[in-house]
Amino acid sequence: MWLWHYQRWTLQSWQVPTDYRGDAHEVLARLQAAAEGDTWPMSPQVIERLGAPFQARWNAYPAPDKPLMLALGGVSRWIGLFAAANLGLLLAQVSAALAFYLVARQLRCRWEWAWAGALLFAYTYQAFHRGLAHFSFVFTWTIPLGLLAVWLVAGSRRLRWHSGGAVVCIGAGVALGAHNPYYYFFWLQLMGWALVAQWLGARRRAALSVGLASVGLSLLVFVAANLETWIHIEDANALPLLERNYSGTERYALKPVEMFIPPTVHRWEWLAFFGYRYNRWSDWRGEPYLPYLGVVGMAGLIWLVWASATRLLRRRSVPGTALSVGWFLGYASVGGVTNLLAFFWGLNVFRATNRVTIFISALVLFYLMFRLSRLSANWPRWLRWSAAGAVVALGLLDQVPRSAGGMPTTEIVAAVQSDRELGHAMEAALPEGAMVFQLPVLGFPEVLPPHRLSDYEHFRPYLVTSHLRYSYGAAKYRARGRWQRDLETLGPAALVQALESYGFSALYLNRKGFPDRAERLLSELTRLGYDRRIEGSLGNQVVILLRPQTPARLPLARALTYGKGWHLRTEDGVRWAYGDAAMSFFNPFPQPLAVDLHLGLSGVTPRELTLELEGRKLQTLAVGAKSTSLQLDNVTLVPGVNRFTLRSSQPAERKGNGPYQLRSFGLHAATIKPRVPVADSPPAAPPRPPGSSPR
Repeated sequence: MWLWHYQRWTLQSWQVPTDYRGDAHEVLARLQAAAEGDTWPMSPQVIERLGAPFQARWNAYPAPDKPLMLALGGVSRWIGLFAAANLGLLLAQVSAALAFYLVARQLRCRWEWAWAGALLFAYTYQAFHRGLAHFSFVFTWTIPLGLLAVWLVAGSRRLRWHSGGAVVCIGAGVALGAHNPYYYFFWLQLMGWALVAQWLGARRRAALSVGLASVGLSLLVFVAANLETWIHIEDANALPLLERNYSGTERYALKPVEMFIPPTVHRWEWLAFFGYRYNRWSDWRGEPYLPYLGVVGMAGLIWLVWASATRLLRRRSVPGTALSVGWFLGYASVGGVTNLLAFFWGLNVFRATNRVTIFISALVLFYLMFRLSRLSANWPRWLRWSAAGAVVALGLLDQVPRSAGGMPTTEIVAAVQSDRELGHAMEAALPEGAMVFQLPVLGFPEVLPPHRLSDYEHFRPYLVTSHLRYSYGAAKYRARGRWQRDLETLGPAALVQALESYGFSALYLNRKGFPDRAERLLSELTRLGYDRRIEGSLGNQVVILLRPQTPARLPLARALTYGKGWHLRTEDGVRWAYGDAAMSFFNPFPQPLAVDLHLGLSGVTPRELTLELEGRKLQTLAVGAKSTSLQLDNVTLVPGVNRFTLRSSQPAERKGNGPYQLRSFGLHAATIKPRVPVADSPPAAPPRPPGSSPR
């Protein structure tokens, strides 16, 4: 089924990824970093070939499934990066089907119906259609095991520590703790309710102890898998790399109607019609169509609702499956518990609660297959097989879209071939370890790129080379990469002069990021004598060869980097703080650096501001409505990140009705100038060859 959908029948086709834009580039870059040994759990996430001339530090970027990525990264050394990504996607479907089948058989479901449910679950639209771009969400094999663990803790009379059920519960907890945080979060909710049900009901000590142990061990595994996010943070006061807010919890919350709306890529036009209608009529779509249950899933949900209503009217207990589905609907739906937690307690991190529908699909399919298994128990074998086959055929034709989505296969093949040719030409023209500066300057991750450029597209040359270093990949909102933003305002002559002094051997341009496709910049570079170029066959990527200086010097930012406590945007040229506000500066040299610092400050109302450096008081200044200058000369900055804090003697006040109405003080100007001329600063250390890291 997978081979047919993606048309991967030959070894050559396996060397082409299923998607090659946007988030798919980010996933492929993480696989590449894993293959090069840069992303070991509990170790600093330092990507050696990115963020040049420094390394890209991704410690503050939470990345799930590190063991999986490391395994596939190791495989990619043998079969290639894109083939390893394809293998991962294939294993996702196989593992999901096997897990569902084994759990269904454990629940005494007949094998033909267990088989039918397994195939339908493996190709559930909301998981399968995410594809390479949402790589972690495609691996759903932990969900059937997690549900079995919940059911064992909630209701099994035979659950003992020495039984296989205990192994299932502990194993499911460990797997989910190391897996996708969303799936783990949803599972914790169900396991919590299972423990509550056991405590309020039979209070079987074995069930309670096994359930608590599975939760506790899963938490330990989760912490261990993400430990570097907390222990290797370079600047705790920097802005978070992933921005989440209350608005996102409404946009990406589950809208129950979306479980019944087919996608626009549905292979049957009469069903795709409803997807197009939803496009026209809805203004608040987060991840449209992904919650779609499919016709078989909808039938199962309707059956479950009917059975539950009937049992309620007869004053009998409703099925446990209905309670689980009901809780998820109450929690995840827009305006539900998720929005209460986000609005009043700030739990915004799990904003996309529409992703809970994979649990709802699993619950509904288990219920449906169990009922069909009992209903058909006395049917002839040929009739059971035929019925199961018909259900599978209907479900798969409905759930699997008519195309892989995203880019057409021919377009992917052309893009990959172009990148490979460009990568070979770059490595042939540039020495090992050479640095390439990339324009337009983009932060990582999740930024809005200019013009027609897509996010993460700067990863493309990194994916097809092995010994070149690139400027892209430096974490956004961090002082270490602030110097790149300073180069954006330079003219072509000053730009190449600065890059050559920093030791860069090439300038990479993606034409899609420029309104004129970089024609003006390229013409000016040609006039300056930089006419040695390498161009991609599709015409969007251009590499200009530079003349790097030896020895090179390290780049130094010309401004401070804003951290926590500041509103994200300026207003009339003023950056407003809503409390104590942090700033940082990166000293790249191995010895202290003396700088002169100038700040222009004002307050919403008269107040005193205190400037601190690493907790040490530098100066106190009284400010009012007009900008007041603070000048500090000969401030010593230690090697690495230096953290400044501005503290106000008065709390923030509300002014106006805009998004930045909470204000304490404003920053009108901020300049920092090294006392030693940058030209006289110590040279950069020679680049370490890729692969030479002690790790």
